[in-house]
Amino acid sequence: MRILGFQRKWDKLQQPEFTTFRFERRDKDWQLGEQVQIVYRPRHKDREILGIAIIVGKEFRSPDAELPKRNIVSISDEEAREDGFMDYEDMWGWLLEVYGAGDRLMFEPMNKLTLRWVS
Repeated sequence: MRILGFQRKWDKLQQPEFTTFRFERRDKDWQLGEQVQIVYRPRHKDREILGIAIIVGKEFRSPDAELPKRNIVSISDEEAREDGFMDYEDMWGWLLEVYGAGDRLMFEPMNKLTLRWVS
């Protein structure tokens, strides 16, 4: 079972179903029906296993609203709020902080994953 890590304890993690945005994995991308272990601070010595969730939805989204890719819908303000941000601009600031302004953020689509807690 693969780990899906979070660096913050987002309020959304208290909901029965929640979303997260992740770039495609280079080894094997996230799959519908896949069970994942949700972990807070996975690379830290004090990491915390929050539980097991199943991926119940997967859609592509463009992280950069100015450069829609291959007819992929951009992340909306509503989706950004559901993900724990004030709006898209707040989310974009977080993405820039985490990924920098490199090619990946500017030109690759992201997965919008919808997860449901199993345990």
